[in-house]
Amino acid sequence: MERAEKREFVTELNEVFKASGSVVVARYAGITVAQMNDLRSKMRAAGGTVKVAKNRLAKIALQGTESEGITDLFQGQTLIAYANDPMIAPKVAMDFAKTNDKLVVLGGAMGSTTLDAEAVKSLATLPSLDELRAKLLGLLNAPATRVATVVAAPASQLARVFAAYAKKDEAA
Repeated sequence: MERAEKREFVTELNEVFKASGSVVVARYAGITVAQMNDLRSKMRAAGGTVKVAKNRLAKIALQGTESEGITDLFQGQTLIAYANDPMIAPKVAMDFAKTNDKLVVLGGAMGSTTLDAEAVKSLATLPSLDELRAKLLGLLNAPATRVATVVAAPASQLARVFAAYAKKDEAA
């Protein structure tokens, strides 16, 4: 990389650290190109991105951001997974790490909060924002459905009583 390319890459990476909902740092030593492409495609499908960056450039890009506490994670062959939704990057990275033992999650950051590997793992088990919205909507709809059923029940019972009297009158 030339100096101008490095400067541009550092600027781009700095913006990523500032704008991302969460960042996951993982060691990828021993992963094949096909496996790395698989991880990238899974992350892209979920709405995130995976980048391999030189540690020195990543540390420079971290300066002046809220995520500056994860600087010490950049040792050896590391990659960065990030997304705007704070749940996506940890979830996809941990799912991939379950099937591929060569991807080792080291930690990450969510805003100014520095996460260790266990925190990233627990963050991956939380439901996404869309799942939470769906559950909340389900909870809100359930009482309305029950109210409608309760209100409609006496009317339907009354209709059955009138129908029974009508049949009784017809028979007589």
